[in-house]
Amino acid sequence: MRNSKATHVDFGFLRGAVKSNPKVIPVNLDMVYEHKGHFLFAEWKRENEEISEGQKILLRNLAKLHTVLLIIGHSDEHSTEVKDFYWIRGLYMMHVGKGIDALKDYIDDWWNEY
Repeated sequence: MRNSKATHVDFGFLRGAVKSNPKVIPVNLDMVYEHKGHFLFAEWKRENEEISEGQKILLRNLAKLHTVLLIIGHSDEHSTEVKDFYWIRGLYMMHVGKGIDALKDYIDDWWNEY
């Protein structure tokens, strides 16, 4: 995050905004790259942190059209860790790599593909 003081948005105030499905609230994504109209999305989760059902649906649907990663790790003002990362395709997840350098290499390969 470029602004380490930024906080996450609490979208609870939007509960009920979709009158036909009042339980729906927005979900967020942690990382997006765009290059020549192609997108790489990623969601970061700490080890053993659950993915909400809404995020699962969003990630699966995004993966139908774009590159989507699930990254197990964290990055904050104190440290960064990329334990493992996975490529998401529908209900399938493929382990792609582990470590910061492997993630950087994956991003560079993705960028150069286009």
